[in-house]
Amino acid sequence: MELLTTAEAANYLRLKERKIYEMVAEGTVPCTKVTGRWLFPKAELDHWLVASISRPDGLTRPEAPPIVAGSHDPLLEWALRESGCGLATLAVGSEAGFTRFTAGEVVAAAVHLHALDDPAADANVAAMAGRGDMQDAVMIAFCRREQGFLVAPGNPLKIGSIGDVIARRARTAMRPKGAGAQLLLLALLHRVEAPLEKLASVTPLCPTGPDIAQAIRAGRADTGIASRAVANAAGLDFVSIAWEPFDLVMRQRDYFRPPLQALIKFLHSDDLAARAKEMGGYDLTGTGSVRFAV
Repeated sequence: MELLTTAEAANYLRLKERKIYEMVAEGTVPCTKVTGRWLFPKAELDHWLVASISRPDGLTRPEAPPIVAGSHDPLLEWALRESGCGLATLAVGSEAGFTRFTAGEVVAAAVHLHALDDPAADANVAAMAGRGDMQDAVMIAFCRREQGFLVAPGNPLKIGSIGDVIARRARTAMRPKGAGAQLLLLALLHRVEAPLEKLASVTPLCPTGPDIAQAIRAGRADTGIASRAVANAAGLDFVSIAWEPFDLVMRQRDYFRPPLQALIKFLHSDDLAARAKEMGGYDLTGTGSVRFAV
């Protein structure tokens, strides 16, 4: 997350620093206070600017590019291709996908978020409900999927929990900040009151689950978090952690247009069900249903 100082935020917004302080006092600009100093998340400033745009009557938002950004998932990637919807995919992680979606840079976002201190919370729904720029958005269930630790065949380090990963100094492949798998990892560490630095992390970061699998297969890492489908495809063993909702966020006007309608229709097909069963680790109960609408 890129954080701006007051001076940097003022320059970015083309305002005087004094005006920034006035807006902070009024609670009208997104900011956070760290060790007595005001900081401004650049992504939140971008959201705030987009949400506050005033358009003349009759002037609509520009069309978003036909891209689904966010978390990578092999079943979603396959469905986008096989449905004939014409939508591309951009694997940038759940939070970054959300950011691109709210900025109008993509037509939809694929997300699987995790709350740091409440494993039972539905973080996807909470994220939708907690934002002020989701007035015309809808969240469609893609699936529930099984997430866990990927390990080499035979699980040589006998990893069964995050405690084992820490105690056995397992070399852990990491995802970028804001990726759903990384949020899950942070939540697991929070539950055992361990900082991220307790892990024997390896570099470079792995942009997607298949990159985690490749790091393990190459002997560069011992473990990392990804889905069962990724483990199965790579011939790795899998230690289950949780089942999570994996959802698609889109604008209501785009939901009814041909590209997303083609994808949503395909979500109810026998082909998708057969592919999900073949890949493993998917629950399609509720797939295609509306999970949240504003």
